[in-house]
Amino acid sequence: MEKKPLIVLTGPTAVGKTALSLSLAKKTGGEIVSADSMQVYRGMDIGSAKIMPDEMQGVRHYLIDVLDPTEEFHVVRFAGMAKEAMEKIWERGHIPILTGGTGFYIQAVLYDIDFTENGSDDGYRHELERFAEENGAGKLHERLAEVDPVSAEIIHANNIKRVIRALEYYHQTGEPISLHNEKERKKESPYTFAYFVLNDIRAHLYERIDQRIDEMLNAGLVKEVRALKEAGCHRGMVSMQGLGYKEILEYLDGDCTLEEAVYRLKRDTRHFAKRQITWFKRERDVIWLDKDKFDYDEERILQHMLGILREREVIH
Repeated sequence: MEKKPLIVLTGPTAVGKTALSLSLAKKTGGEIVSADSMQVYRGMDIGSAKIMPDEMQGVRHYLIDVLDPTEEFHVVRFAGMAKEAMEKIWERGHIPILTGGTGFYIQAVLYDIDFTENGSDDGYRHELERFAEENGAGKLHERLAEVDPVSAEIIHANNIKRVIRALEYYHQTGEPISLHNEKERKKESPYTFAYFVLNDIRAHLYERIDQRIDEMLNAGLVKEVRALKEAGCHRGMVSMQGLGYKEILEYLDGDCTLEEAVYRLKRDTRHFAKRQITWFKRERDVIWLDKDKFDYDEERILQHMLGILREREVIH
């Protein structure tokens, strides 16, 4: 069976993916599928640096503004929604361009990784939840370390949900979930693809991050988070754990000054960008687009990408 075409464009936060994805979509007849864990939420526009309808230049976008902030969004849900969008795009004779900075989400779609695992065993899960309540997250994490040290190394003790999921998987299959994930990661992609990572020198990137956050504050980030808080959004929600929301919420809850919140937001966004780059360096099949090597000329970057896409027969 002939493999369907797919273009991936990713990179650290604030590097300039949005502008490049639009140029690329117009040159290739592509449509954009957002691989962003925050832009999926309605009412979370400023803090997620969401592309607005009047900025889309006529290019169709998917997975933007489709969920309420009260809803959970995770890799399994993302993969399902992204594949559905991709099918629609192919049916229309276009090419999906998966764009965004959530590397884990991109990996799940690109290599068709199965994160759904087996059906859950409610009884055992409740038993683990009770154990965590009575003995603390640390003790539960120790149980994971005994049966699956690799996962215990990756999953933070406070992430009880993921610790339980890993223990549950081991309980059901007798196999560590880390081994399952390792096998899944070695899968070959079912698509004819090119996986581009746009990057910049660190000092430039950090400067752009600080500038972007200042722009978000001027555009009304505090007002946006206040409106979400008044609508009942709180720190326990997945949506409110996103950068920009978590910090401003702490300020609105009276836990710090606005100055402290902004300082943390800039610092944590820089750390996040660093972690994103580390993630992409570990991925296979990536094509790095270092902006400085193209003298920051977007047209040159675009032509280079088009050349690779033709070479790989992603586009004709």
